[in-house]
Amino acid sequence: MTTHRPPAQAGLIGLTPAAADEVPSSLFNPECFTLENGLEVIVVPNRRAPVVAHWLWYRIGTADSPVGKSGLPHFLEHLMFKGTERIPPGEFSKIVARHGGNDNAMTSYDFTAYFQMIAKDRLPLVMEMEADRMVNLRLSDAEVYPERDVILEERRQRVDNEPASILGEELAAAQWLHHPYRLPVIGWMHEIASYTREDCERFYETWYAPNNAALIVVGDVDAAELRPLAEAAYGGIPARPVPERARVHEPPQHAERLVTLRDPRVRQPNIIRSWLAPSLTSPGAEHALPLEVLAQVLGGSATSRLYRSLLVEQGLAAGAGAFYRATSKDGTSFRAYASPRPGVEVDRLEAALDAEIAKLLQDGVAEEEVERVQRRMLAETIYALDSLNSAAHIFGSALCSGQTVADVEAWPSRVAAVTKEQVDAAARATLRPETSVIGRLLPAEGQA
Repeated sequence: MTTHRPPAQAGLIGLTPAAADEVPSSLFNPECFTLENGLEVIVVPNRRAPVVAHWLWYRIGTADSPVGKSGLPHFLEHLMFKGTERIPPGEFSKIVARHGGNDNAMTSYDFTAYFQMIAKDRLPLVMEMEADRMVNLRLSDAEVYPERDVILEERRQRVDNEPASILGEELAAAQWLHHPYRLPVIGWMHEIASYTREDCERFYETWYAPNNAALIVVGDVDAAELRPLAEAAYGGIPARPVPERARVHEPPQHAERLVTLRDPRVRQPNIIRSWLAPSLTSPGAEHALPLEVLAQVLGGSATSRLYRSLLVEQGLAAGAGAFYRATSKDGTSFRAYASPRPGVEVDRLEAALDAEIAKLLQDGVAEEEVERVQRRMLAETIYALDSLNSAAHIFGSALCSGQTVADVEAWPSRVAAVTKEQVDAAARATLRPETSVIGRLLPAEGQA
């Protein structure tokens, strides 16, 4: 099982307005239907091999954790492998493997997802198994509490032993003053230690229902073939009342923040500047797709501004780039980052990074930069079309964050329509000091 943050959608979109005739009218051409119990089903046929990717997504993630139980959705993800009356604890993945497949699961802020990659003729088997644990999970103290210790150890290894991960948590906690995106996906250590079996059963019974889920199947199958299988496996599960995903709202931010982590384990310093930003489904969504383009112009490749300036022209950085994740239910962040070359003072690199941002805000982007990025983004859609799991991830993360299938299919044409003026407006609306956090990862004092 993996703790996961959704990737940026940059590889899904784009071309220049000048070449609009080359923009595909749709991306994956999915086939969709909904079962009577509310389970939404998306099928993306891909006949290249007799293989399917079967994903079940629940619209529940770490940002929906009960108060004082941060990371509980991630813990339940682990417990979903502990068995039902039909499948003994630990046997789910073994059964999938015996049939030549592989499986895993992931939790992020807005979703929890379970998937299997398997031969087409084994699809009914994994569908029945996944449907079984949607309603028939059986938890005992003997299963829950040892697994809680596993999560505590996972946190020690992946976060507490990794200075970059510690900084990431501190940065998120400073970026979001109130919204639960400030929580670690895995949860805080003391709150993980407080989980009880009753907490897990209550959360499972509240959120794990067909009407709070989306089934996405990609591969050698179409809707006509899948529908009777879905009806047989999932159709008999009754819908249940599911509460609204009630989340607190982020208040206005007025002060730039600085987070500095010094640690003797740090070998490569790093600087991150992170701004609060709109997503495709939050207030300010009109800026989301222009921000996708901006992230690529600023730091998406070896031809980007930060790479050319900080690495090639000034020789200050060993690495630099920008990151923006548009698929998020309640907002997101826009980040620029850089790591200094040996012998370069961090303050000098930070000043150079800030100078590039200031230049961008003053002069804007160039028309040719936008067009080049849009061409590359469309070319990269080929990779998404080739990958069964990429297609499933794109649809699943979109649906769990409040987007629709139509939104996914419209990405190429919508980004093709982005203009230089829209990118400039998005930059000036987003890259403001009062909504930013500076993160510095540094060696301990006196350490070379």
